[in-house]
Amino acid sequence: MESRIAEAIEPKHPPIALLWADEKPAGAMQFETGKWGCVMWLAVSAAKGKPAACDAATFGCIGGGVGMGFGDRYKSFPGSEEGFCHFLSSGIEGWAEGAAVAEMVKPFLRGEAYENFIHGERYLKTPALVRRFVASLPIVQIPKRFVVFQPLAEVDPAQSPPETVIFFADPDELSALVVLANYGRGDNENVTIPFAAGCQQIGIYPYREAQTGRPRAVVGLTDLSARLAVRKQLGDDLMTFAMPFTLFREMEANVEGSFLRRHTWQELLAAKRERRRG
Repeated sequence: MESRIAEAIEPKHPPIALLWADEKPAGAMQFETGKWGCVMWLAVSAAKGKPAACDAATFGCIGGGVGMGFGDRYKSFPGSEEGFCHFLSSGIEGWAEGAAVAEMVKPFLRGEAYENFIHGERYLKTPALVRRFVASLPIVQIPKRFVVFQPLAEVDPAQSPPETVIFFADPDELSALVVLANYGRGDNENVTIPFAAGCQQIGIYPYREAQTGRPRAVVGLTDLSARLAVRKQLGDDLMTFAMPFTLFREMEANVEGSFLRRHTWQELLAAKRERRRG
């Protein structure tokens, strides 16, 4: 499936599709069962032209399992959900069960990973606030075995319509996508940036938007850990812009006649071409 949006904004990396499927594509990248990995690496793989997939045994990390739609995985975090609440906030020091949990994970974590577990990632102030964060997540169990990432150009929507279409976008491209998402709506809040893991911003949040009568796009890669995980592959100037497929089709239909064909965007596009040549 070709994209008018991609043709108009010329992103460095082509858009990708996130699909639910009972089978994965031949040769798809996939983590080993039970091995750690960042789901964003699967999205990056598709952006670079190689399909990737995960299922309920190969989602890489607890947050990734939640983000891709494999139910509430926080209960399987070391120390259960309470362990996760301490990990994401102030750490397990001072928690009554913390010492026992630290001993349990010590053989499996090294260096920074263990230090983060002990002292916390500090992304939320207190464990109580993490509990509220988890309660607010649109956790869901998808009806298929696999979440698949593929280059959008390789997807036939008549056979397998995507759940989500995702762009990796630089500041100019992100700006254009935000404008286009609002272009035909008649109001101005058709894009959201939830505080969440990078995988959740391309997974469960767009999934939830797809269930509404007026889905919004979701901007992501505000997750600092995810940014660190993908910067070697993609650089450090990109965000994600994820659209439920219905919104993507709406935006595709609005390209012609829009600002994307006018001089302001064309000047920005020309400057981007020049930077890439330089």
